[in-house]
Formats: sequence, C-alpha cells, structure tokens
Amino acid sequence: MHKRRLRKHPDARLPLATAVLATLFFAGCASAPPPTAQLQAAQQAIASAETTEAGRYAAAELGAARTKLASANAAVTEERMIVAGQFADEARAEAELASAKTANAKAIAVNDDMKRSTGVLVDEMKRSTGGTK
Repeated sequence: MHKRRLRKHPDARLPLATAVLATLFFAGCASAPPPTAQLQAAQQAIASAETTEAGRYAAAELGAARTKLASANAAVTEERMIVAGQFADEARAEAELASAKTANAKAIAVNDDMKRSTGVLVDEMKRSTGGTK
C-alpha cells in the first residue's frame, strides 16, 4: 500500500480561514433586531387599559406598565434588544393585569349595585304586602 501524500497548500486555506473568521466576527457584532412587535403589543395593551379606566381602578399596575415600556424604549436606544424585549413583555403583562383588575372592580361594583337594588325591591314588597314574610 502506498501512502499518498497530500500536498498541502497553506495559501489555499488562508482565504477560507479568513472568510470563516470574518463571518464569526460580524455575526458576533451584529445586534438583534429591535423587538418591534413586542413594543407594539405593550403599547396596545396600555392603550386598551387606559380606555377601560384602568387609571382609576388599577393605577399602580398601569403606572408599572408605562414605566416598563419606557425602560424598553430606553433599552432599544442603548441597543440592548433582548432586555428591551423583556421589558416590553413585562409592560404588556402589567397592562393586561391592569385591564383585568379594572374589569373585576367594575363587575364588583355592578354586583353591589344589584344587591342594593334587590334589597330596595324586597323592602318595597314587604311594605306593600303588609310586612308578611
């Protein structure tokens, strides 16, 4: 058996190695794209919470959502896109919580109003029937 000696051409490998290193370098330097969809979702959730009067019923949560959205926008400016996406997701979650708390508070208020109305009707019925039962 003959061992073949492969002829090594260091000059032939140089362009390939340079291309691989350049690709790795530029891939490492490239930043992630801005989390546009996450930022828009957070903005929409905050706007929705505002239209449901969350500022009245869940002011703390709505304030937290606004603060986190501002932090997300600041992170985008600083080119920290992963952090920006996380802040945007947290802002959306806070805004959705504010909306849910607002809906709950309104439902409780309607329920309490119905209980009062029912009590008034029961009192009226007692008066008109002479108080029996």
